Amino acid sequence: MKAADCATMAEVRAGIDRVDAELVRLLAERVTYIDRASQLKPALGLPARIDDRVEDVVAKVRARAVAEGLDPDLIERLWRQIIDWSIAREERALGAR
Repeated sequence: MKAADCATMAEVRAGIDRVDAELVRLLAERVTYIDRASQLKPALGLPARIDDRVEDVVAKVRARAVAEGLDPDLIERLWRQIIDWSIAREERALGAR
């Protein structure tokens, strides 16, 4: 059901809960790629943080935010937190090797 089709607050809340669950699932999927990166990077001599890649990711999500009618500054702040968390996860994995 689309938001515009919701006739009650219960329907709105159910929609929000559904979207939240999907966001968490997608973040969990993103983590699998972060973990794979931490397995591949040592053989390539790459560090956890690659500043050019960070800025590329941020530019892409900012552009997507604009296309979706969202505040790109807010999305950038959120993504930088996700990126920082991801890099810290990679650093822990790389340090364990």
